[in-house]
Amino acid sequence: MLRLSAMSLAIAGAMSFAPSAANAEVAASVAVSNMYLWRGYDLGNGSAAVSGDLTYSNSGFYTGLWASSGDSSWGTEYDLFAGYGAEFSGFSVDLSLWNYMYPSAPDEVLADTGGIIDDFGGLTDAVLSLGFAGFSVTAYDNIAGGSGNAYYTVGYSYDAFSILVGKHDIRGPETDDDGFATGSNMTHVNVSYAYNDNLSFTLSQQIDGEVDDDLKFVLNYSLPIDG
Repeated sequence: MLRLSAMSLAIAGAMSFAPSAANAEVAASVAVSNMYLWRGYDLGNGSAAVSGDLTYSNSGFYTGLWASSGDSSWGTEYDLFAGYGAEFSGFSVDLSLWNYMYPSAPDEVLADTGGIIDDFGGLTDAVLSLGFAGFSVTAYDNIAGGSGNAYYTVGYSYDAFSILVGKHDIRGPETDDDGFATGSNMTHVNVSYAYNDNLSFTLSQQIDGEVDDDLKFVLNYSLPIDG
């Protein structure tokens, strides 16, 4: 959820499409969550996560940094992202690149990747999102550090409520030594409610029970940082 919240912030900034450089904007926020929910998986094994982001946007283009604790295997995470988004007659489109870095990942974890990933990155996703009338479709394609792995979502939002169905297409052995799916077609459903601009709740369920079929409850509280 935290990473998707960061992406939502970036897209929201990008959707403020305007041709004038006078509309350049810098936005930042911090957030805390009771778990690091990532595409239907609890990456922190129940541990809380703290995250923060910084985004610069101008005329539809945006770039920024997102960082989080809470990943029990990989440690602290830093994501660099850049993209472009626009909205025309109610139809939105956004294309971005995300690079994931793990500076505190244990050496043995990095060694398991065979050199594909190091503490300075190696994982990069290209992300395309389309939206209209509350509906959204997003495709994540891992173009570096495991090229060919993909993740897809279909979502709908109405007022403070939203629902998202996510589908993994990850190639590789079924599970690693920790039982985490490195090869997976797992599908999950997230149902979320935004109580206000700061506080939101999410229920997440893997509908095929491939790795972890427990119902997950996520509470996320975020605060903007005024410049």
